Amino acid sequence: METPKLLSNRYSLEKPLGDGGMAVVYRARDLILERTVAIKILRPDYSRDPSFRERFRQEAMAAAKLTHPNIVTIHDFGIDGDQLFIVMEYVPGTNLNAILEKRGRLPVEEALLLIRQACAGIGYAHRAGLVHCDIKPHNFLITPDNRLKVADFGIARALASINPAEKSSVVWGSPQYFSPEQAAGEAPSPASDVYSLGVVMYYMLTGRLPFTATSATELARLHRSIPPIPPRQFNPAIPEELEQIILKVLSKSPSARYRTAGQLGRILDTLSSSELPPPLEPTQAAPAVSEPPVARITPKPQTAAPARGRTLPLPQQIQKAPPPAPSARQQEAVQPALDIDWISILLGLIAFIAVGGLVPFWLWVYITYNPPLP
Repeated sequence: METPKLLSNRYSLEKPLGDGGMAVVYRARDLILERTVAIKILRPDYSRDPSFRERFRQEAMAAAKLTHPNIVTIHDFGIDGDQLFIVMEYVPGTNLNAILEKRGRLPVEEALLLIRQACAGIGYAHRAGLVHCDIKPHNFLITPDNRLKVADFGIARALASINPAEKSSVVWGSPQYFSPEQAAGEAPSPASDVYSLGVVMYYMLTGRLPFTATSATELARLHRSIPPIPPRQFNPAIPEELEQIILKVLSKSPSARYRTAGQLGRILDTLSSSELPPPLEPTQAAPAVSEPPVARITPKPQTAAPARGRTLPLPQQIQKAPPPAPSARQQEAVQPALDIDWISILLGLIAFIAVGGLVPFWLWVYITYNPPLP
């Protein structure tokens, strides 16, 4: 595809970042706002279709309304000649698929940290009436500080425009991650995204997909009819409660799953780090627990003969642990009771003398004005 170096006299293309079945993504420079952006340019066979252009425009407008820290922001949309493109926030880092290919499965806590962010962003889109329809690790961008952003809402459709009874020959999503209803050509729903999130969680925690096949048709059959192998069989470090959550979201019926990604995220939030301790190694000893000193009481001697090699002590030999010495705070609490408040005693004495000294004065005044009769 011949791509110009400058789109709409505003966006200067710098280098390609990746490509997919629908489009090629470039890092570019916004010459007006002087910022780095990512631009997705649709392939010519899509760009030339007027009906697809209109549908893509509507979806881009809907996605541009999403403002969330875990969703890639849509900045602009346009057409340059026969080039249909969408301008997005540039996210440094890599995608989750590249991380999993390099590292295999992830530790439970790290996987939960990422998947909770994905649930937060996709759950926000569900509340706004949008379904992503193509949840997969390729669309989860991870920044160097472990911030996850969900990308590619380009095929999302407003729920208001979806007819629940709609059937389509077009299968939305990637075969490894789409839901049973998507495999059947039915209209996707938020529960479809929840199923795909379950597939991603399974992959993150086990290093393998729940279903693999050599053809999309066989994959569709597995998603629709075969239950997945419990993930703890591949990774025993997965807590049983988390395994039950994964199996629930991988249910064949949408009604058996969590309804939205936000609901799934709230369930995952209950799995705090305190409830997911690292497994105890076989050679690791349990930590010792210190106990307060207690009296060592020896049972009373019984009439029966003691066991061989064991001597029971006499009652006089019963030992008790000495009482603990009082702490400094306890000593301070006792000490004030022994101190004498000399200042208060002195003041009281002065008051007594003062009051007692007025008695002769008042007697003199009384006798002066009321002399005794002769």
